[in-house]
Amino acid sequence: MGETLKRGISGAVYVLLLLASILYSTESFLILFGIFLVISLIEFCNLIQVNKLIPIIFGSSLYVIITLISNYDSTKSFDIQLLDIVLLTTTLLISLKCIVFLFDNKNLKISNLSKYLYLLGYITLPFIFITKISFGIKDYNPKIIIGLFILIWTNDTFAYIIGKSIGKHKLFEKISPKKTVEGFFGGLIFSIFVGYLISMYLIKPSEQFRDKSILIWTIIATIVGVIGTIGDLIESKFKRVAGVKDSGKIMPGHGGVLDRLDSVIFVAPFIFLFYKILNYVS
Repeated sequence: MGETLKRGISGAVYVLLLLASILYSTESFLILFGIFLVISLIEFCNLIQVNKLIPIIFGSSLYVIITLISNYDSTKSFDIQLLDIVLLTTTLLISLKCIVFLFDNKNLKISNLSKYLYLLGYITLPFIFITKISFGIKDYNPKIIIGLFILIWTNDTFAYIIGKSIGKHKLFEKISPKKTVEGFFGGLIFSIFVGYLISMYLIKPSEQFRDKSILIWTIIATIVGVIGTIGDLIESKFKRVAGVKDSGKIMPGHGGVLDRLDSVIFVAPFIFLFYKILNYVS
């Protein structure tokens, strides 16, 4: 079987599995991303060379506990708003540490403390925020998470196409030699355009909220284009330090689960922060 065919089949299976789980029910969505979390923890542990057992037990337990508290605690015994603030602050601080790591070319060694911080704030907590985003303001809304993935795929696809076609200026050659400035802006522009389409034809807001919805999805598309690209570069930095091409081999032609979700897991906390700001302003 040719490499292109394998890549096409595994990519189609991934997209169909993702859409089916998101659309079928809240529980199937949460279970699939719980499985994705465990696989990503395994792949990242291999990259940074730490024992897998404790991170898997801790990460999966935290995911289950917070998911249950956030979505199924009918007694409201926990202050969800305070929990969200604590988790979001922790994640954003570790995200900042990831960005510093991306631009630090002098020290390529990762300390043991940093490894476990990355496992918490770069892998585990972002998966929790992906599930939180899907609930929007109140109830589970599959259109929100589908729209987010459409933006991620649009940005990746058009950044590649435009970069390969007219790209001349390298974006971050030391980490990702194929990424170009032209590709970055091409992916960003098309993402914003698709964000408009998502707002109009997927979300389908009422006439009263149409302009607001367009603005919201334009901002989300911009966050995806900029922060998602940084997330992709950060994962590339981890792989470069580890001396590997892909995070795993579970998806023939695509690498590992982390290779497919690197952008969305890094961008998720920032979109959740945008939601919080939007809700506060409203």
